[in-house]
Parts: sequence; structure tokens; C-alpha cells
Amino acid sequence: MAELYSKQAELYAEGRPCYPPELFDFIASKTPCHDLAWDVGTGSGQAARSLAGIFKNVIATDTSSKQLSFAPRLPNVRYQHTPPTMSSAELECNVAPQSSIDVVTIGQALHWFDLPNFYEQVKWVLKKPHGVIATWCYTLPQVNESVDALFQPFHYVSVDPHWDAAHKFIFNMYRTIDFPFEPVDGADHTGPFEFVTESLMDLDDYFAYFRSRSAYQIAREKGVEHLSDDVIEEFKNAWTEDGLDKKVVKFPIYLRIGKVGNL
Repeated sequence: MAELYSKQAELYAEGRPCYPPELFDFIASKTPCHDLAWDVGTGSGQAARSLAGIFKNVIATDTSSKQLSFAPRLPNVRYQHTPPTMSSAELECNVAPQSSIDVVTIGQALHWFDLPNFYEQVKWVLKKPHGVIATWCYTLPQVNESVDALFQPFHYVSVDPHWDAAHKFIFNMYRTIDFPFEPVDGADHTGPFEFVTESLMDLDDYFAYFRSRSAYQIAREKGVEHLSDDVIEEFKNAWTEDGLDKKVVKFPIYLRIGKVGNL
């Protein structure tokens, strides 16, 4: 997947929504110490930017150097290009020493990972017993009745065959993804906990988000153009129906969060 997202790195940076402050406030409230965060699969740094305002230092890693090139440069964020899998020695060199990290975050990326291997890395770097892992995904954009009525069948009929199998976890709101961690203090389960992020978009922004998705890129590589002239015209008609150029687009977010415990 790193190669796929590298091809659309600039589009991804421009087209993807940011995450709401409430999400990070909730994660921080469940994390006893705020010294060091590791943002895995950081992409173009959407989550790292927010974490930097809460944690003293942030390590933000990705397997795509092209994606990292579009991330915002901040004084307390270290961006690091990493291989998909790392030994303990590589983990210590590229990320941090054993039992030194307060929180590991993964935004819209966990479904791509080799989970057994990744979870071993998480358990190795997190502080025991209260180190936290927080991972979230967001689902389909919600605009208004007219646009959504066009998007839903288009998404499930035209686009669905081009999704990677890993996306089933997003469609299930991360409910079924393996998550072998204990509930954080004050909770009796690991989620999903629901949040929402909002972006003010015009139609070009909406299409930029659509083109940044992996299914769109996979289809194009197979010679299939989802956003044909006819489809674009249908969306234009639906978008301009209310006379407003820009619209508040909502993305539901689903968070799984847990602590490492005494391993």
C-alpha cells in the first residue's frame, strides 16, 4: 500500500479530512503521561500535528517517504521513514527504546498492517502498565440528502469491487479488527467510541477526497475511471441544488482504545 499512496501523496495531503480536537482530548485523558507519542502510518501528518500540541515529543513514522514529504514541520515532531516490519533493534533505532512511549496512535491505517507483528512492537515500546494504543477509522462522507443519495449507490456498486479486502474493517467501523488490549481506565470496553470530524468543502474538494482513496487509484490502474464526465455532471447537479458552493461535510470516526497492561 505504501507504493499506492506514494503515487497520490499530494492529493492525499490535500483531500483528506483533519481530525477533531475532541478525539485527541479523549485519547490524552486516558494517557497518564504526555511525554512521548508514536504516530504510526502518519501519512502527511494529520494526526501528528494535533498530537504535537499535547505531547512533549512525537515520533511520526510511515513506510512512504513521499507521503512524509508533505507533512508539516514542527519543532517537537520527528518524522521517520520506516520499513513495514522492524526488529527490536530497528525499532529502538528508528522509533524509541523499550517501554518508553506513552501512546501509540494509528489513524485510518491499522487495517493495512501485519497485526500480530505490529502488536508485538506496540507491546515492546509502550510503558507498562498504562501505556495506551489508540486507533481510529472514518467512514463515508455525509453532505446532504441529495449528494448522499447519489454517493451511496455509486460507492457500493461502482467502487466496491476495487476495494482491498482490508477495507472490510473500515466498513465494520473497526468493530471486528483484532485488538488484544485492556480497556483504559474509566471504560469497560475498547470501543468503538464515536466522534465526527467536519470539513468545509466545495465540489472540487469533495472530488479531491474521492480521488485520494485507494479504490479510485486501483481502478484507474485497471483502466476504470469512476469519475467519468457523466458521473461528475450528476454530482454537480446534486451539489448545486441548494445554491451553496461550500458545504460542511461530516466524516464519522470510530475509535478503538486500550492499554497495554502488565505483559
